[in-house]
Order: sequence, then C-alpha cells, then structure tokens
Amino acid sequence: MGISTRSLQRESTRLILGFVLCALALFVALPTQARADATAVQGKTYRIATDTTFAPFEYRDSGGDLVGIDMDLLRAIAEEEGFSVEIDSLGFNAALQAVTSGTADGAIAGASITEERKQSYDFSDPYFDSGVQMAVPEDSDITGYEDLAGKTVTAKTGAEGEAVAKELSGQYGFDVYSVDQASTMYQLVNSGNAVAVFDDYPIIAYGITQGNGLKIITDKVQGSSYGFLVAKGQNQDLLDAFNEGLAKLKANGTYDQILEKYLGDTATDGSADTTQAPSKSSFFDLVRTSWPALMEGLKNTVTITLISFALALSIGFVFGLFRVSGNLALDGIARIYVWLFRGTPILVWAFFFYFGVPQLTGASISIWVAGCLTLCLNSGAYLTEVVRGAIRSVDPGQMEAARSLGASAALAMRKVVMPQAVKIAMPSVINQLIIMVKDSSLLLAIGFGELLYQAQQIYAANFRVTETLAIVAVIYLVAISLLTFLANVAARRVNV
Repeated sequence: MGISTRSLQRESTRLILGFVLCALALFVALPTQARADATAVQGKTYRIATDTTFAPFEYRDSGGDLVGIDMDLLRAIAEEEGFSVEIDSLGFNAALQAVTSGTADGAIAGASITEERKQSYDFSDPYFDSGVQMAVPEDSDITGYEDLAGKTVTAKTGAEGEAVAKELSGQYGFDVYSVDQASTMYQLVNSGNAVAVFDDYPIIAYGITQGNGLKIITDKVQGSSYGFLVAKGQNQDLLDAFNEGLAKLKANGTYDQILEKYLGDTATDGSADTTQAPSKSSFFDLVRTSWPALMEGLKNTVTITLISFALALSIGFVFGLFRVSGNLALDGIARIYVWLFRGTPILVWAFFFYFGVPQLTGASISIWVAGCLTLCLNSGAYLTEVVRGAIRSVDPGQMEAARSLGASAALAMRKVVMPQAVKIAMPSVINQLIIMVKDSSLLLAIGFGELLYQAQQIYAANFRVTETLAIVAVIYLVAISLLTFLANVAARRVNV
C-alpha cells in the first residue's frame, strides 16, 4: 500500500514536534536540576571538624580566633554558597573520626588525598598542592639526606611528611619518629631528640617566620594534594557546594589572596624560605597576650571538674554502699563497674562517648556531656572503693552497739557508721578531686577547651612551647592549691 505525500508530511511534522518538545523539556529541566543542586545547602548549618595545631592552615591568633588557609577558604566558600559552618577544633585524627562517626558533617585539616583514605571518605577537588621539605636547627651541620645515616628524624603521624621520610629512610639509613602534633615535632628537633623534621613546606616556612629556630636545607618533594572530605556516600550536597565555591574563589582571585596572606612568596613555588624571624617578644608579653585564652581554659577546667566530681561522689557513695550491702547482686554490679572503669584508660571512654555513642545510636552528644561522663564514671569507680574502704574501717562494734540499743540497721549506718566513715574517707576524696583536675587535661583529645587545650592552641601559633607550658604549670599549681585549701576547709567543717 502506498503512502501519500500528505501522510508523510503529517508524520514528519509529528516527529519534529516531538523532538522539539523533548529538547525543550530537557532545556528546562537541566537548569532546574542545577538550580536545585546549587540551592540544596543554602540556609543550612554544617558542623566541620579540623585540626588544632597545623599553622598556617588552622591555628588561633592572639585574640583566640581560629584562622588559617583552611579556615578562610571554608568561610569564604560557605558565604559564597549560602550555608553556615560550626567549626570544631579537635585534632587531625579526632577530626577524621568525627566524620566517620557522624559527629561532624565534614572535615578540612590539610588532609592529603590518598587512595587509602578514599576507601572511607569522599574528597573534594584539591584546594592545595602539597610538597615536603626537610628542616634542621640553624646551627646544624647537616646539609642533606646523606648526612642522616644512623640518626633520628621526626614527622607528623599520617601526614605526607611521614610518608616521604619513611620512603627515604631505607635509602639513607635513618629512623623516623612519628608524633601527633606539628608543634611536638619542632620541639623534638630543638631539644636534640631528633636531628631533622620532615613536613609540608608551608608549615615549615611559617614556623621559621615565627622563630622556631630551624632552617630549610632541601628542595620540595612533590606530595599529594589537600582536600575537603566527608564520610563515604554522605553529604554529597555539601561536597558539591565546596567544589563549586572553590571554583568561584579561584576564578575571582579570592583563592590567591588567601594563599598570599599566609604564605607570601612560598605560596606556589615551595622554594626554601630563609625569611628572618621577627624579634621575639618577652616572656611577660607572652603572658599578657595568652592570658585571656588561658583563663577561659581554666574556667572550663574548673567547671567540668566540679560538675564531674559531684556526680562521681554520688556514684561512688551509691556503689560503695552496694559493695558493703551484703546483697550478692548489688555487690556484683558494683564490682563489675569498678573493674570496668578502673581497668580501662580515660581516653578510651572520652572517644567512646564523643564519637562512638553517636555512631552506634545516631544521636549526637555534647562535648560537655561526653567530658562529664568520662570523668565522673572513671573517678566514681575509685571513689566507690574509697567509700567501701572507709565504711569497712569503722569498728564493727559501733554497728553492734547501735543495734543493741534498738536502732535499725539503716539508722545505725546513717547516724553512727557514716559520720565516722566520712572522716576516714575525706583525705582520699580530696585527693581524687585533685586527680580529676589533672585528668581533665586528657579531654583535649576530643577538642574540649580546657586549660591545656588552650595552651596547645597558643604554642601551635607561636612555637614557644616551653614558655607556654611553664605558664600553664603555674596556673595548675595555683588552682589546685586553692581547691585543696577550700576542700580542707569544707572537710574541717564536716568533721566538727
């Protein structure tokens, strides 16, 4: 059967019209999808984890504000893309763990993009091309890798510098000692415990400008690139927004301005920087500039210690009574509690409560709550044994005499045994309070802003580790002495 010309024209018209409509639909749909992706993060607030001591990428200035290349880039991208960020300064390993557990939405901490890390995280486009150099003390006679045979160098755990150092160690016959913080590396070299440090060239260059007493003696070894990261398969909108914002900053010149602000002439070439350090301020100037941050840390230390101590004392009292109750079930519960918390490190519980609980339950937990739980449960185990021992130390005849006069067991315990047990336990209780003050410093591992954490922030920026820690030691000594005095006054009033 033949097909008429008019029929062919109608079919052709339908096909052309269908094609046009499809093309029009795609033309309309694609921009809409793009707009949807672009606006997916707008108005949202994301929690971003970062390192504590990685100047010039993240550190605190003299006013206590978190600044650096990573911080400026993140804030500029957030402003460009219309979202907000809450930044948690946790430490490098803790920052990655926070992303894994869901405590943080993402992390920016000078993290090298490696195949191994890609197994657990999704990375953004690179925002900085790294490179590693070696530095030695200014008076060192080491001139290159060949002078390192039989000696020890230091590098930061998990960083590109560590990978380069370990790769070269076999060829040149030196040992690599890895530490968790950049400031610790430089202190090892200056104290003579290591002869050289391997680190990313911007960090070494910045340290030299701050007077860390080192000099660069090698050219840059090309390393991996840094990237912003999120958990594998999570927060894709945030990752896309970071990439889009980064591209915009590079296009409008803001990216170059940020690098120039912190790196100067070393921003792109990584050449050995022999910039002379500025004149060093006096010790008293250091005290004056660091005092506000240290006082904030002291306030946090005292606050969390007192709250945790009150809770620990209650826990210790209850479980101490369980231990002397004569009830096998209650005694068993108390024994297990004491065995568990006395037999495990505080840091394990700090990480568990702050990172593990959210990962297991899906519910976030405040750093204050995590810190209080860590301290009170650990100290409560020791106070349980203090209470048990104090009660057992009271002459059993006291209880028997009270019962013979018609008092119930509960009344005899409350009126006769416990007042004497309190007097016996008081020195050990005060001692536990002092231990808690010092144990609170371990919470810096999860980013709690206590006294030692604040000190860490200070010497990470100025590299004056010994002087800063000396100031902190004096503050601890005065604070603990004052708390001891007040506790002894309270004890005398209780024992009257």
